[in-house]
Amino acid sequence: MIGFTYTLSRAVDYADDADSGLVWNWVPMLQRNKAVAGFDRTHNFQMYGNYDLPFGKGQKYLQSGIGSWLAGGWHTNGILSRTSGTPFTVTTSGTSVNSPGNTQTADQVLSSVAILGGHGVGQPYFNPLAFAPVTDVRFGNSGRDILRGPGVFNLDASLFRDFKVSERFSVQFRAEAFGVTNTPQFGTPGSTVSAATRNADQSIKALNGYTEITSATGERQFRFALRLAF
Repeated sequence: MIGFTYTLSRAVDYADDADSGLVWNWVPMLQRNKAVAGFDRTHNFQMYGNYDLPFGKGQKYLQSGIGSWLAGGWHTNGILSRTSGTPFTVTTSGTSVNSPGNTQTADQVLSSVAILGGHGVGQPYFNPLAFAPVTDVRFGNSGRDILRGPGVFNLDASLFRDFKVSERFSVQFRAEAFGVTNTPQFGTPGSTVSAATRNADQSIKALNGYTEITSATGERQFRFALRLAF
């Protein structure tokens, strides 16, 4: 048995847990909060399946003998997930505007923001020169949740078999793997433009976390278990 599901979504709100409240908490600016939700994933593809290995009694291959005893009765299943990354907001220091209860966004100085795809220290995920800190008494011109972090790929699978001990008792052996391919699931890049240090000509001297992805999850894990049924 095999199945597929796919969701194309666009969730829009004014605030959610990703923002810890409204970005602009001032009546003339409230409408600026309307944007793609911080939990939105444009594409969500899931593939799942169960498969009985064709070995052993009643199957196509190795129906008898030691081969049937060793290879017969095994089952496997898995779930493959591939989703878009979640949105995030590019911010800067709010010192110049001094407006408690609001979040200061950066100025977007390039019409389009190139996604460079870097991972790790010194490797920008998006073009760091696309934004600039705000030093005037005003809010930045960039919006809420305008960029997306890296997408997610994950594969979980298991292999199991039932062993008949007696008419009443049976034992199931299970081997389960989470993150079979050991593919990293990278975190959201640093998005505070004012964290970067600049040279006299305003070129970036050091990113200091800005545009850098410094966290990841998704390490491969194995789990083995025995289940007694009676």
